This record gives sequence, C-alpha cells and structure tokens, in this order.
Amino acid sequence: VFCNFLLADEINRAPAKVQSALLEVMQERQVTIGMHTYQVNSPFLVMATQNPIESEGTYPLPEAQVDRFMMKVVVDYLNFGDEMSVVQRSLNHPADVQQVLTAEELLVLQSGAREVYVDRLVSEYAVALAMATRSPDEYNMPGLAPYISFGASPRGSINLVHAARALALVRGRRYVVPTDVREVAKDVLRHRFVLSYEALAEGVTADGILDQVLTTIPTPAVELARGGGA
Repeated sequence: VFCNFLLADEINRAPAKVQSALLEVMQERQVTIGMHTYQVNSPFLVMATQNPIESEGTYPLPEAQVDRFMMKVVVDYLNFGDEMSVVQRSLNHPADVQQVLTAEELLVLQSGAREVYVDRLVSEYAVALAMATRSPDEYNMPGLAPYISFGASPRGSINLVHAARALALVRGRRYVVPTDVREVAKDVLRHRFVLSYEALAEGVTADGILDQVLTTIPTPAVELARGGGA
C-alpha cells in the first residue's frame, strides 16, 4: 500500500483481515504494524473492482469499507462501436503507455478542486439528496421507505459536493452548479445505502430508487453572481 495509486482487483475476493487492513489505510492514511505506525504516500488513491456475477469464493465488503469509496461506477457491456474498437486494438501491438501526470501535478489539481466555489444552495441540494435515502417520508416519497434498510451516511453528502467540485474543475469552471451534483449523484450514492429484503425480492435497485429521488427533489436555482465568479 506504500504507493500513490493502489488497484485492488476483485477486492471482494480478499478475506476479512485483508479488507480490515485496507479500511485503516483508506480512512487514516496510515498503516499499523505491531507497535509502529507508518504514513502512506501523498497523494494516495484506491481503485477497486468487483465481479458482479461471480460469487463463489468471495467475501462481502463491510458497509464501513464501502462507504470509504467516493464513487461506485457501474461498467456495463460495451455498445457495438466500442466493442469493435476493443477488438481492433487487440489485433495491433500493445500500446506504449506514457505517463501523463506526476504525483505533484495531481496534488496541484486536488488543491485546485478545493478552491472551486460551492454555493450554500448547492450544498443544501446535496444534503437533501442524501437525506432522502434515510428519511424518504420527509421528502414526499413514503413508497420508498420499505425498500431501504439504511440510508446514505453523511459521507454521501460530503462526497457529493467534492465530486461535483472535481467535475466543475474538469469542465473549466471555478464554481459548482446543481447539475454537477445531479450528474454525479448515482455514482456517489448507489453504494451508500442498504436495500431491504423486500427490495431485493421485488427487483428494486439502488439506481431505481435514486431515479425517484432525483425526480422528486427540486433542483435549486442558484444565483452565481452572489459569490461564484467564472
């Protein structure tokens, strides 16, 4: 784990003790071995993969660890054109991969994201989306309550805002708009709440619930001239 980028391939094949050790380093940015504690490098990023189909020989990730991941991005099957591109590339010699970013440059980008302006109304919108998964009755969605055992934690709200900041920076803006939050909402929240047995029995998915949340919670109109700037 003493690296800048850790790829945990098929993380759900790691036994509980390995997952527990990874949980510490993801949360505390340090590793404890016996009586000694070692800090990991900065920046430190973790990307993990899971096979959604195969279950034999796998270990479910604890909710506390899943909550440490900023996003869960679902990778579906490719469309025809993209799959043709993959096939064509497989017929050629392997590409000579070149480094495009240094660790220092990444730290600069992270610092830049922290400078992106977030209006209070945008933050309130992010909090409302997360809280709607915890208390759907309070947001005029009583029909969702039987399908959710546990809603998104406050980390959901926090990461919604941070992910929206990063998206705004990538798009060349120094301020966040509500649509930034809306666009990252599924990736940030889909893994942060626990579906009930009733939801599993009826085929209700996290994305389906989030579709209803995003439709029901009104998108605020933000006057960026008050403090954002371009």
